[in-house]
Amino acid sequence: MTGSEATHRLPTAAKLNLAALAILAAALVAHLWPEWSHDADLSHGFLAPIASVLLIYLCRSPGARGTLQGPTSMILAASFGAAALAALWTAGLFAVALDWTSPLVDFTLACSFALLGCGAIAAFADRRVALVPFSWACLAAAALWPLSSPIPPGTYSRLTSGLQLWVSGGVMHALNLLGIAAHREGNIIELARGTVGIEEACSGVRSLVSCVFAGVLFSAALVRTPRARVLIIALSAVLALAMNFIRSLVLTLLVNGGVHVEGAWHDLTGYSILAFTAALLVCVAVALERATPAQGPAAETGPAPPGVEGPRRFHGPQAVLTCVLALAAASLGFFAANTHPPVGKDSSSPDLLAVLPPSAAGWSVQTTPGLDRFVGILRTDHLAQRTYVRGAAGGEDQVALFLAHWSRGQASVGLVESHTPDACWPGSGWVAQPIEDSHVALDIGGSRLPWAQHRLFVNGGYPQHVWFWQIHDGRAIEIGDPFSLKAHLAIALRFGFRASGEQVFIRVSSNRPWDEISREPFLAEFFERARPLGLH
Repeated sequence: MTGSEATHRLPTAAKLNLAALAILAAALVAHLWPEWSHDADLSHGFLAPIASVLLIYLCRSPGARGTLQGPTSMILAASFGAAALAALWTAGLFAVALDWTSPLVDFTLACSFALLGCGAIAAFADRRVALVPFSWACLAAAALWPLSSPIPPGTYSRLTSGLQLWVSGGVMHALNLLGIAAHREGNIIELARGTVGIEEACSGVRSLVSCVFAGVLFSAALVRTPRARVLIIALSAVLALAMNFIRSLVLTLLVNGGVHVEGAWHDLTGYSILAFTAALLVCVAVALERATPAQGPAAETGPAPPGVEGPRRFHGPQAVLTCVLALAAASLGFFAANTHPPVGKDSSSPDLLAVLPPSAAGWSVQTTPGLDRFVGILRTDHLAQRTYVRGAAGGEDQVALFLAHWSRGQASVGLVESHTPDACWPGSGWVAQPIEDSHVALDIGGSRLPWAQHRLFVNGGYPQHVWFWQIHDGRAIEIGDPFSLKAHLAIALRFGFRASGEQVFIRVSSNRPWDEISREPFLAEFFERARPLGLH
């Protein structure tokens, strides 16, 4: 039976389900498109819709072994559908806590659609419909979507940090074997003719995700046996890490030779390893497939048994899929309708620079320029920072005061919480250090401040103690771990739907501990001016 004939004999419910799935897929593509367009790590996402359709098209008209019995099909469709709805509701709560543009929301939505796709494959593999088989090739079409979405920030940060240290350590070891003098400080390698930093873009995350995407695609399209498929996917991850290490070593050797690798060299080597790895995976897949013994046509392509029920009869798996799709659409509508900013929000904002002391006896003061580059990330243009520096025995004393303000309805509590130093500083080279207490009570000018979050970071041996507060509707609130899914869900449940009230973020950072800077008059002046913002 041809694909057109199979589609023509589909029951009405199945045709409606296909249309609903196509609409949801188009909505997810529209949602992820900005990420694919602006994030080079996700540029392979443009291939996800095409690859998914192609894989499913190649799987059409399943044989007898590819179909499922009615009860099995219904159980699988219901199980995957329930998991998809749970993931969708979780994504909705994350959208409440953070924002619809959060990478965590994007990833959870993609996982929900992938689970929904698996449930749909089970429903359409029912032998009374027999449109596609319940096989790895079809399931891989669904698995491509999470691999095309942003990695959750916590996972991304930990993965990037680990890969940066692994690559820089491996490059350093290779340089020692080659007899090249070099010094390593974290992810920075100092050479005689320059310095190489293994930054986030060079950590290997881009090549790892892209190559695993290619591995899943090739495992479905080019090989047939489970062993070959597992090997292709595993090999894609190993090759991605190995080729990125070689790239980093080559760039380091070029820097040591006096070559400026910024720009063309950096990008050329990056795209080259992706192309080479993909080509190598294709060659391996083709070789494995040629080595696989040929199977008889009956084992793979034998005709499915004829439908035992007419197109107008009730089809349990399709009914289950219809219910899941209806609940998914209703859930999306509910969360979308209840997460938009309130009408008539207050756009007023205090003069933040007036809160920061413009001068301090014995200290040089500098107002930090260029904070507007963070407007898109922080969702506010009300930002101010001043840095205070003075010479001291054994070095210098440094204190930085930072303020950010969001008017009512401008941002959610979770969005502000997701940009604390825990989330942002490690990406710029600062390494978090263990401390005894991350939640401290501070005194200033003889009075007690609200409980503050305390962190300690080090970059190139230079320390930074950081104390910060998040103010919501005039009072300091408890800030959770920005990488904790539980904390984000707790924020959604605590602060409810829609964007939150007026918010202020206050940060004090210094290379000295609190007991050494708290006696400075300008710091007491700052906290006195900050009291009307809610720091009392």
